[in-house]
Order: sequence, then structure tokens, then C-alpha cells
Amino acid sequence: MVRSVRPMLSTGLMMGIMLAAMPVYAEDPMPAALVSQLEPGYRLGAEDVLLVSVWKDEQLTREVVVRPDGMFSFPLVGDIPAENQTVDDIRGELVKRLTKFIPNPNVSVAVTKVASYKVYVVGRVNKPGEYVMGHYADVLQALSLAGGLTPFAGENDIKVMRRVRGEQQAIPFRYGDIRKGRDLEQNILLQRGDVVMVP
Repeated sequence: MVRSVRPMLSTGLMMGIMLAAMPVYAEDPMPAALVSQLEPGYRLGAEDVLLVSVWKDEQLTREVVVRPDGMFSFPLVGDIPAENQTVDDIRGELVKRLTKFIPNPNVSVAVTKVASYKVYVVGRVNKPGEYVMGHYADVLQALSLAGGLTPFAGENDIKVMRRVRGEQQAIPFRYGDIRKGRDLEQNILLQRGDVVMVP
């Protein structure tokens, strides 16, 4: 089951999680009002959709999708690297390249659909599945989105599975220690594709 969640607002952690847990089907674009709340430093990934507009040139105003190779194609300038770039980075690169064809191009770039930042929560949680988010989340937030642990979950045997340069890493997470205010540094920010496993 795939769930998209709203990005957290600045009204506090619990309110943010309550809003984020409200599902929106992943195949539908995230509503524009929610996309506008993306963190300013959000870094793009595959499947994210951008609206690129060049002022006074309708032929150069279009939606583009970041491909699995981290690039997208744009008229006149060819392939643009987007993986791990911000919207401002993309705009700057487009202006630089378009200047060869258009004097002083006025370019705007906006994210219209967030689809790349996916994390997975599996095992003994109340709502296991894939979550598509418009904000960076740590392990506790991901567990909250998944409805929390079930009564028989191994709270101190949780693992975050992460692929680094093609190799799987297992990062331990002891929920019981966090609950007692100990070893808080283990509540790491999740990366795209991370799997939180709750035995």
C-alpha cells in the first residue's frame, strides 16, 4: 500500500505528524498548497515533477519529470542534472545555459509533484507501507506515520536498512532508549529508499 503524506508545518511536531499522516494517493500530484510548503532546501530526486517557465516564451514553459538517471530534458539546452539539486540550483543552471540563446532569460522553477522522497516502514507497526513525503523525516517521525509499534514489537531491535554505494547497511535503533531520553543521536534523518524494519 502506498501513502503520500503532507509536509510538516511549523506549528509543532505533533501537529505536523497529524497533518502528515492524512493520506493522499501517490499516483495523484501532491496538491499545490502542500508543495508550496516544501522545505527551502529540498533536494530533488527521480520522479519529482517541475514546472519550468520562461517569461514571454510559451514554447519554453512546460512540466518536466526527473528521470531515474537524475536528469531531465529541456529544449535548446538538452539534459539538466537534477538529482540532489535544489530548485534554485536548477534555475541557475537553466539561466546559464539559456543565455546562449535568449538575452537575459527570466526563468522560474517550481515543484508541482513530490514523488522521490520515499521511505518504507515494515514489520510490527500499525500501518506498514511506503510513504512519500515532502519533508525530511527521522526514524521516530516515520514510526509515527506508520501508526506506532504494535504491542509485541521488538522495540529495541529495530533496524534502518540503507543502501550505500550498492551495499546494504543495517543501522540499529533502540526505541526503548529513545523513549527514556537516552542515546537520542540514534534518531537519524532517513534517506530516500530507507527501510525501517520493526521485528
